[in-house]
Amino acid sequence: MVKKEIRERMRRLNRALDSRQRLRASAAIFSAVERLPEFRAARTVAVFAALPDEPATDEVLARWASTRRVVLPRVEGDAMRFYACRPDALVFGAFGILEPQGERPCPAGEIDLVVCPGVAFTADGRRLGRGRGYYDRYLGDPAFRGFRVGVCYAHQLVDDLPVEPHDVRMDRVITG
Repeated sequence: MVKKEIRERMRRLNRALDSRQRLRASAAIFSAVERLPEFRAARTVAVFAALPDEPATDEVLARWASTRRVVLPRVEGDAMRFYACRPDALVFGAFGILEPQGERPCPAGEIDLVVCPGVAFTADGRRLGRGRGYYDRYLGDPAFRGFRVGVCYAHQLVDDLPVEPHDVRMDRVITG
C-alpha cells in the first residue's frame, strides 16, 4: 500500500472507535509509557496535544506536568519546536492543534523522552506520520538524543510501511 492509502485506511479505522474504546486504549497506552524505565528516569518529557483521532493526552498532560517538565510541540512555519506547557493554558495553533504559548523553546538536547503520534507504526519502530515531516525533521536533529516512543491504537500497528532515508525510527512502539 502507498502512504496515501494507509493514511485513508487508518483514518477510517480511527473514526470507527467509539469514545469509550478511545479512552480505554489511551489509558492503556499511557500507563505502559509510564512503566518504561526511560520514562521513569526522564526529567523532561515531550508529548503532544491529541487530535480527535489520536490517543487522548488530556489526563497525562496534567498528571505528568505535576511530576516533571512537560513540553509540547508548536509549529512555526516549516519547523516544530517544543515549549514548556501548562495544560490549562494551551491555545489552538497550526492545523487546529492545541499548542503551548511559551516564549523560549526547550533545547532539543534537554528532552529525555518524546512521545510521538503517528498514522501507523511497525513493531520495529518505523513510523508513518501525517505527511509534513515535522517530527522526522525534529527527531533527526543531531542535538536531539532522547528516547523515542511511538503511540497508537492496536489497529495502527502494521507489518510493513514504506520508509524514506529521512524517516526516523522509534525506539519503542506502544499500542492499546
